Amino acid sequence: MKRIYLIALLLFATVLSNAQTNPPTDLGTIQQNLKKLDVLGSVLYVAAHPDDENTRLLAYLAQEKHYRTGYLSLTRGDGGQNLIGNEQSELLGLIRTQELLAARRVDGAEQFFTRANDFGFSKGPEETLKIWDKEKVLGDVVWVIRKFRPDVIICRFPTTGEGGHGHHTSSAILAQEAFTAAADPNRYPEQLKYVKPWQAKRLMWNTFNFGSTNTTAADQFKIDVGVYNTTLGKSYGEIAAESRSNHKTQGFGSAKQRGESYEFFKTILGDAPQEDLMDGVNTTWKRVKDGDAIAALVNVIRRNFISEAPEKSLPALVQLLMKVEKVPDTYWREQKTKELNNLIAICAGLWFEAYATEPTYSLGDKINVRAQVINRFNYRVKINSIEANDSSLALQSKELPFNQVQTFETTTAASALTQPYWLAAPHPVGVYTLPDNTLAGNPENPDLPKVTFQFIVEGKPVNIDRRIIYKYVDPVRGEVYQPIEITPPVTANIDNKDYIFSTQQAQTVLLNLKSFTKASGTISLKPVTGFKISPEKIDFTNKDKNDEWSVAFTVTPTDNKQKVVELEAVVNANGKPFSLSLRRIRYDHVPAITLFPPAQTKLVYLDLKANGKKIGYIAGAGDQMPEALRQVGYEVHLLTENEVMNGDLSVYDAIVTGVRAYNVNERLAYQQPKLLEYVKNGGNLVVQYNNNNGIVVKQIGPYPFTVVNRRVTDENAEITVLDKENPVLNYPNKITNDDFSGWIQERGLYYVTNIDPQYKPILQMHDKGEEPLNGSLIVGDYGKGRFVYTSLAFFRELPAGVPGAYRLFINLLSKPKPSTGTN
Repeated sequence: MKRIYLIALLLFATVLSNAQTNPPTDLGTIQQNLKKLDVLGSVLYVAAHPDDENTRLLAYLAQEKHYRTGYLSLTRGDGGQNLIGNEQSELLGLIRTQELLAARRVDGAEQFFTRANDFGFSKGPEETLKIWDKEKVLGDVVWVIRKFRPDVIICRFPTTGEGGHGHHTSSAILAQEAFTAAADPNRYPEQLKYVKPWQAKRLMWNTFNFGSTNTTAADQFKIDVGVYNTTLGKSYGEIAAESRSNHKTQGFGSAKQRGESYEFFKTILGDAPQEDLMDGVNTTWKRVKDGDAIAALVNVIRRNFISEAPEKSLPALVQLLMKVEKVPDTYWREQKTKELNNLIAICAGLWFEAYATEPTYSLGDKINVRAQVINRFNYRVKINSIEANDSSLALQSKELPFNQVQTFETTTAASALTQPYWLAAPHPVGVYTLPDNTLAGNPENPDLPKVTFQFIVEGKPVNIDRRIIYKYVDPVRGEVYQPIEITPPVTANIDNKDYIFSTQQAQTVLLNLKSFTKASGTISLKPVTGFKISPEKIDFTNKDKNDEWSVAFTVTPTDNKQKVVELEAVVNANGKPFSLSLRRIRYDHVPAITLFPPAQTKLVYLDLKANGKKIGYIAGAGDQMPEALRQVGYEVHLLTENEVMNGDLSVYDAIVTGVRAYNVNERLAYQQPKLLEYVKNGGNLVVQYNNNNGIVVKQIGPYPFTVVNRRVTDENAEITVLDKENPVLNYPNKITNDDFSGWIQERGLYYVTNIDPQYKPILQMHDKGEEPLNGSLIVGDYGKGRFVYTSLAFFRELPAGVPGAYRLFINLLSKPKPSTGTN
């Protein structure tokens, strides 16, 4: 797409609200901030995932009660499914992090995380807390509480399991333990170099009525959060829907609700409230020393505020700032100083931001920064300095003329990769490895490049930070803001996530390289046992910024032992080694996301026989199965509706439907007869798992079965074979228990029950302490063909290069021998 890049004066196009760096300056924002100045209270909401938060309650607390409100999501939602793309695991977590930040910009709360990794569905807290490394994650919750200092903590879920998911229950257990631990100086004492112990007043459970589970009761404490905010022109049900609709990867677009709506609460720890959530907590300026004088001045400012001339409040606001800066309570001094600095800038009519002249910089390069300021209220304001990390531009109190854009040039060094801090190091299944424990809680890197503007208002210095961004004009979207990228000098992307070998025939491993500065050096692949790599290295010289080129290595197995090994690329650029690739994630509803995963792939040698060649694939909710199947030599064609309805399906050795295809593709209701006709005429249809809610057809297969919310979350759960002679376990590969070793995250999800006798259940399995399930894989003959329904998590296993999963799935694809049946 053609992009027209901005120069200094291209300022006034429409700005994407989810990425702009200058905050809202409208009258409603000023009035809301004036009200917030008079409130000294805080509430922390705790749950497990993106989407667990009660956005209506968060909006009410933040914008009606004006408390400092935060949502602590223990995970970033890495283990879920993606309804808008094929990103999974950490990549999905990156998108959901930005979706949460977008939601918070709507409802007015702040966002926090722990290091816990969403590893998928968990049936109980015992499993969850073991995988999460309870002490580390509990330490993160304590850290957030000590930094945020909430007066009240609210859990979305109880400790008794009504929330269903083991992560949900664990979030309540950790919140309950952290409520006490945060106040104990003997717990996590290493944190006390930075924060003080903190005891919240009470811990509440926000009870709920979800589906068939109603945990609310008439005698519980309740709040009507359905009120209407005249300043905002919206009710909190409307704001909540706008906030929640940012969870687009989960398909959570929500209808706006209006009118009375109660939230119910049960006290878990601390004194139970009688009249107000903050009973017993002083949320006025009386909670700090000499607060009465501050409160009096705040009241004067609010009473005398003139909507048509906000700048007339500036002398009093500056006087208030000087009083607040003397408050001995460090926490409220810092919070209210920050609020006042921003409010003074808004009332002064200041618009200012800083952006880089290019979108991408190599580590160590100089970033050219353009800072721009405009004084829109003709009030006497001066700019004193602009500091950009390692550089300072002194402006000697330059007066800002009325309504004229002032542009200032400065530079700063690209000193650190803009790699998400929680992805900077390899990590085990349950938790991310943090380079510094004090980073816990941050939704993004706290050290991203920024500029500090110092203005002089009424003789008083006012300091405000702005992130350095890049912006450009898109012909369709208008003015677009995006984070700048600080990259390695050269990145190396290996062409495939894995390379599957079933013979000792060599394969070509292609590397796509990109230079972000002028660079020379070499590219090589680290030696690995069981494979020969040629050549040893490949040189490159005098590459310019944005040059792209490819190199090829030949990889040959040296034995026929089944194995999975990591292959790593190393770029030695300008004398320094880097082993990082480049991944960009782009969706219109979130800012641009860039990360630098390890430059790695998997070499998988397995004993694999294949039958058939051509596969038709009907896309579902987003998975990487087509690419995985191409890795083992299949021709995979993504079928269109027209091809299903009018094409010759007999040319396909098998047709596969993607995960949740019968949930997200309503057109399958019309295509289903054609698919079953394909089976009846001798075809092989493999249907992957679907959610039990929202299936678009009355019956997925030729004979009935019922999809239910049953799963096996233990990826090492024992497998019992029910039909040893079935072709899917014998042709063309002989499947044994060894083929179920090395699976990741889970065995399967949304198993089936009420299985018609025409189907043969193939496998039986269960999680510890539960009854056996036989609905993970069913096979039935229909006419001359075969129908397969599988709830096994192939969509996770094949992209991860799990050998046994490949062997079994290839068997499912292998065309059955012609049948004489006439079913």
